[in-house]
Amino acid sequence: MKISVLQHAPSEHLPLRPGDATPTSRNLNPLMHPFSRARERNRALTAAKMERIFSKPFVASLEGHSDTVGVIARKPGALDVIASGGGDGEMLVHDLPQRRQMLRIAAHKGMLTGLCFADANRILSCGHDRTVKMWAVDVDASSSTIEEEAGLSQSTPPKSLALFSGKHPFNSIDHHRTDSLFATASNTVHIWDETKSSPLSNLTYSTSTEGITSIRFNPSESSVLASVGTDRTLILYDIRTGKAERRVITQMRTNALSWSPTFPTTLLLASEDHNLYTFDIRALSAPTQIYKAHVSAVMSCDWSPTGTEFVSGGWDRTVRIWKEGVGGRPEVYHTKRMQRVLSTIFTADARFVLSGSDDGNVRLWKAKASEKLGIIDARERAAMEYRETLKERWKVDAQVGRISRRRHIPKPVLKAGELKRTMVDAGRVKEDRRRKHTRAGESKPKAERKKVVVAEQT
Repeated sequence: MKISVLQHAPSEHLPLRPGDATPTSRNLNPLMHPFSRARERNRALTAAKMERIFSKPFVASLEGHSDTVGVIARKPGALDVIASGGGDGEMLVHDLPQRRQMLRIAAHKGMLTGLCFADANRILSCGHDRTVKMWAVDVDASSSTIEEEAGLSQSTPPKSLALFSGKHPFNSIDHHRTDSLFATASNTVHIWDETKSSPLSNLTYSTSTEGITSIRFNPSESSVLASVGTDRTLILYDIRTGKAERRVITQMRTNALSWSPTFPTTLLLASEDHNLYTFDIRALSAPTQIYKAHVSAVMSCDWSPTGTEFVSGGWDRTVRIWKEGVGGRPEVYHTKRMQRVLSTIFTADARFVLSGSDDGNVRLWKAKASEKLGIIDARERAAMEYRETLKERWKVDAQVGRISRRRHIPKPVLKAGELKRTMVDAGRVKEDRRRKHTRAGESKPKAERKKVVVAEQT
């Protein structure tokens, strides 16, 4: 019989000299420490608190408009230039890094309702004066000529390169990604060529009688475009066939739409019923996800270039950033002076969000509220990534999760949310009682997603 014996040197467990403390054996592996989980949990709690302490999303306010800022467009292939237009009919071009106005153009008489870049140096604008104008915007040349702060005289404002006239006031405009085509929305949907003064085709649905409020080309399948109108419709068009292909009537009116940059078949809608919806255009009978948090009409929406999140602005004077597929608890941005948010857009690097509101200001926000701006060395970045990992690992903890989820909301928005929840709960109780007192099988519960679409036509 073989016996293995553990042998230890007595000198390692006895004091070296009389009167010395008895040496203790320790395992120096931090994962084997008896309080390792408690230490990690405290670090996660500290990381969650630090995130809320340093959450200061507001970056700057770009002034210049004297009326509502209704539309914002970003320059393709650039991070530093955006254009905005509003109720005063003026179009402003802003330099984001220097936070100053680069160009001011009196574009339209009346409200400017649509704005998009045709390419890096040309902008298309439309308004209620029934005209579409194309402008040459040489940003590099104009940036050195405008000195508002110094009070110097501005150079001769640029003249429009082309003028396109319509029969009705225009509500929206969007340019084709590659071709020299653009689409306008008024009482009808028209496709225009930059070289012709009259529209090439009319894509309006045969039974449509109301106005079209917003129109967008699909960024991947660029021959497909979608529009929403005041008659609660979502319509898909194909410029190759020259007609409307699909028409969906929703429960409430849709105010804005946006195509996903990573999933060409995903469409985001901002609705009058305080919600946002994502649809798969291959199956329009029901939305794929409902996003609920606004307490008033949602007026604008835009996808992040990464396709993992999107931003919305509402009549409740808040800007909210959502994660794709997560229907609640978005990031909430607000200020005391910001009024109803009518336009929102992501920057091309997905790090910042721009919002235009009723008070005439364009505000610049961080997409991640606690993100540090400036140079970050390798050691600091490693610490930030470690804290993010801790928060993700311990998000199920009651205290860590509560601190991470908590957001400060203005009192009027908070009270409106409470009232809305009370009304929804009362409606649910009423429906349950009605079903309880009817004959079995006559009144069946209907899923929330099935209530959104009223009718679908092809």
